[in-house]
Amino acid sequence: MRLSHDYQSLTGYEKAAVLLLSVGDDYSAKLLASLEDDEIRMISQSMTELGTISSVIVEQLFVEFTEQIETTDGLVSMPDGAERILREVIDEKHGEQKTEQLNVSKGHSMWEKLGDVNEQQLANFLKNEYPQTIAVVMAKLKPKHAAKVIEYLPETLSMEVIERMLDLESVKKEVFDDVEETLHREFISTISRQDTRDTHEAVAEIINGMDRSTESKLMNMLEETDRGAANKIRELMFTFEDLAKINPAGIQTLVRAVEKKRLIIALKGASENVRWVFFENMSERTEKLMHEDMQHLGPIRLQEVDEAQAEILEIAKELAARDEIVIGTSINNDKTIY
Repeated sequence: MRLSHDYQSLTGYEKAAVLLLSVGDDYSAKLLASLEDDEIRMISQSMTELGTISSVIVEQLFVEFTEQIETTDGLVSMPDGAERILREVIDEKHGEQKTEQLNVSKGHSMWEKLGDVNEQQLANFLKNEYPQTIAVVMAKLKPKHAAKVIEYLPETLSMEVIERMLDLESVKKEVFDDVEETLHREFISTISRQDTRDTHEAVAEIINGMDRSTESKLMNMLEETDRGAANKIRELMFTFEDLAKINPAGIQTLVRAVEKKRLIIALKGASENVRWVFFENMSERTEKLMHEDMQHLGPIRLQEVDEAQAEILEIAKELAARDEIVIGTSINNDKTIY
């Protein structure tokens, strides 16, 4: 696909879309919320159409972004400063600036990138390397990631790798540096993000971080331009209403994990169905006290409800990541969301 290989032909909106997908959901949500409706519409549409994005494209974009920051009078606070720079990226005349290949120390960032690579893909690349080289790489990865990579290696090779890992203390620093350089040159700089995360899923996570009014506005605009993409994103989004799909044991675990005052605020703005699910999994005394507290709370701003619900959603995701609860989705109730 064009986006994977041709940076110079990207439009300003496509560059902004790649940038937002790269900086994390919290920043992306704040930035999108601060842009004009037309800009949001064009960027969100580009996000859904990006397809596979190579790491080279991402690196080149951040070079351009960094160059534009360096031309300003120092750094400015987020999100206002980032919003201004993002508008410059959107501007077509800035998209024509010449960019150079990123030339920075690759150590820590390179290993972070490697941690996002699909285990089987990484194993296929490493299986032709020396066991010593593979051992160095495995030692740098997170244990769970390394374990899965080793599972994909041939049995005899995997045993050699384990043996070499036990003797890594004797390996010189130069060896680690050489391995980093080789990985960046032959693997990281050419590998695609196709095995990491679908762009629809990334957009869904970004929209999840927005307040309710911005989320509604963005989804309505997206439905006007691409109803199919909007429907897919809506299916992937994880909302407070989805908590009703958690089994009773999971709800009880979640109730114990959240702060009581935050749960009261969150439930005050929830649907009757979600309230019922939570109350059904409380003792009669706790349920009665919760009802009384909600009544005494009085009117409350929608923003406070959104913030409380977002906090509880994050706690639910953390519990799911630790396999303490299972969260179902509208597509597949057996799927666990992390």
